[in-house]
Amino acid sequence: MAINKKNDRKIWYELDLSAIVYPTLQRRDFSSVYRLSVVLKETIDPEILQQAVDISLRRFPTYKVAIRKGLFWRYLETNNRPGPFVQPDIKNPCMPMPFKANNRYLIRIYYHECRIALEAHHSLGDGTGGMCVLQTITAVYLRLLGHSVSNGGFVLDVEGQPDPEELEDAYMRYANAQVRPPRPGEKAYRVRGTKEPFYTLNIIDGIMSVKQVMAVAAKYNATITEYLNSVLLYALLQKQYHDWHRKLRSVKIAMPVNLRRFFPSKTLRNFITMVYPSIDPRLGEYTFDEIVIHVRNYMRYYINEKFLRGDITTNAATQRNPFIRVVPLFIKDFTVRLFYTKVQDRNSSAGLTNMGALKVPEDMKPYIERFDIYMGQPFSSRTNCAIASFEDTLTINFASSIKEADVERYFFRKLVKDGIHIKIESNR
Repeated sequence: MAINKKNDRKIWYELDLSAIVYPTLQRRDFSSVYRLSVVLKETIDPEILQQAVDISLRRFPTYKVAIRKGLFWRYLETNNRPGPFVQPDIKNPCMPMPFKANNRYLIRIYYHECRIALEAHHSLGDGTGGMCVLQTITAVYLRLLGHSVSNGGFVLDVEGQPDPEELEDAYMRYANAQVRPPRPGEKAYRVRGTKEPFYTLNIIDGIMSVKQVMAVAAKYNATITEYLNSVLLYALLQKQYHDWHRKLRSVKIAMPVNLRRFFPSKTLRNFITMVYPSIDPRLGEYTFDEIVIHVRNYMRYYINEKFLRGDITTNAATQRNPFIRVVPLFIKDFTVRLFYTKVQDRNSSAGLTNMGALKVPEDMKPYIERFDIYMGQPFSSRTNCAIASFEDTLTINFASSIKEADVERYFFRKLVKDGIHIKIESNR
């Protein structure tokens, strides 16, 4: 919801159903920040890039905002301060984003050689919304260089007005199931490791051919997402087997699902929910083929309109509760933080997101090498994995806050064993 304030012409937006949680988890050493980047085929001109950012952000009112705090809730308010300003890239991305820093902007734009990177606080939106911002900035940048680039897909018309649907909290439109499924609560296996010093994020990228990965996945009768989920579960199982442990636990992946695939919406804000593919080694030792079958069945059973609508309805129940709405914000913060720390964060062993095959307008393709996605600093000591593809280039980006890279090593070894050729890059 957006409301005009008197005199200063500022507009404010309620946080969407997912965004409510992210500011609550804010710590001195943690912010819910993700990164999207595009690698072009020519070196970036920072002055032209700054012009592109200034032009493009006017088209995204829910990204040109600051976060504010009221007595009962937080909200996003139009930010007309100078910025955000492009800056040279840093070695450790997705660093904490204090709400009063950076002229209160909740996005950062970096450049390095041929790369443009956008970092955004999750309070603003999910990866789909962020990708619209990044691709639109990139398209405007290329136009300023003299290239002809069309609008379409993730590239929005910077001369046009935002569709009201782009600004909506789409969760509340579809939270109308007649049943609220319960939440699974069992603790999952947690990767043990040496925590890195503050401000350190370890990045490991694997770059490979989409066709090769698709061919290998087809041998297992699986999609790319099902196959890569299975490989990550396999890697986590290997890590648990080789760790000292008092008892085995279920290994579980927290995987965001883009709800726009199932519920029509143009929203650029958060519109995802989590599913948790898992393997329980206490039931016996699983072969990799058995893991793939289990994951394939899980995905096809749970990722559909019926189950997802029920999940949205469960999530929306507390937000609609009139009593909870009038509870002071500091009590809500304490309760949400306690629940997340004691229950939600312990419900998965790693995170994995797959944005799939990224499309750009045809006349934009010749200037792009690849895209990268990072889920950002994990809330607790573990690794997160993000996947995206462009043309025949598939990138798998791991971001970890621990020194040991055992999970990543098991993961890439399995891909190599299956015959996939991989180029590895890292900031280590």
